[in-house]
Parts: sequence; C-alpha cells; structure tokens
Amino acid sequence: MRTYFVISQIIYVLCFIPWLLIWGISFMGFDSGISGAAIALVSVIGVYPLVTIACAIMAWAFYKKRKRAAVIVNSIPLLWVLGVGVPVLALNLS
Repeated sequence: MRTYFVISQIIYVLCFIPWLLIWGISFMGFDSGISGAAIALVSVIGVYPLVTIACAIMAWAFYKKRKRAAVIVNSIPLLWVLGVGVPVLALNLS
C-alpha cells in the first residue's frame, strides 16, 4: 500500500507540468467576457495542486488506522487527472 501511495503521488506531481499549461490556457474562457462557466472552469482547474497536496497529507494521516479511507482520499486527485487530462490527450491525438 505504501508503494501505491508513493507511485500515485509521484504521478500527481508529474501532472503539475501539463497542469500549468492547461491552467494558463483555461483563462481564454474569459475571451468572450466574464461568465459563470469561465469562472468555474478556471477555478476547477486551478485548485488541482491544492487538492493534491491536501489529499496527500490526509492520506498519510489516515494510513495507519483507516487504510480504506486513505486509499479513497489518495484517489481524489485522480478525478482531475482523468477528468481534464484524458479529454485533452484525446483532442491532441485526434
């Protein structure tokens, strides 16, 4: 389980590199003016590093006593990786 935590968190940190590009591009949502959708897009993409760090800390805190909770909390940043990364990768490969 410790290996899973370390590997998954290394992957999450490596995702910071493309996240920076995607986060910068997400501000183009404001090209047609300020809207709720543009604010939501930038906010959801922008909180990825905060969520990743918070989930890593919580997962290691839960590691000893609540292993199932630790795995669930450690998997939360995967929602960003799959929810943003997979569509962006699919668009670039097509």
